[in-house]
Amino acid sequence: MTAQVGAILAGGAARRFGGDKALAMLDGVALIDHAARALGDHVNRVVVIGREHGALPHAPDRPAPDLGPLGGITGALAYAMIHGADSVLTVACDVPRPPESLFRVLARPPAFCDDHPVFGHWPVSLLPDLEVWLNRDGDRSVRGFARAVGALPVRIAEPIMDIDTREDLERAR
Repeated sequence: MTAQVGAILAGGAARRFGGDKALAMLDGVALIDHAARALGDHVNRVVVIGREHGALPHAPDRPAPDLGPLGGITGALAYAMIHGADSVLTVACDVPRPPESLFRVLARPPAFCDDHPVFGHWPVSLLPDLEVWLNRDGDRSVRGFARAVGALPVRIAEPIMDIDTREDLERAR
């Protein structure tokens, strides 16, 4: 199954980066646009979660900002549900060149990348479970939620380069 919606999670504060890393340029292209290009071949629709960006559709984190990646995944699942999609492929805005093999191993939801759990494939049917998870005190990690709902942890051999600091961006160049 191919995810119908691809969601770029872009609502983070980027404290380690010291600025808006989604708009940081790599090879003349903003990091968020690299993410959109990477998703484009794998989904019918790309949406940005947690912020607005250009002409791409967008949706807020849910149920509120500052809940970390799970707030972004909740927003993405709600967006997908409203638009009649059955699953969402999530990516981080700060990974400019995700390996193609990552998308292949995430083909069947629910699944998540054990090394970079923001990369995941989530059925929309998990939305109620995630909303309950976020409303309780405790673990707000993607891994914790993923394990609780039986999502398959996957790994790939290729390294996944994410940009957390300005030094990371320089190394990527």
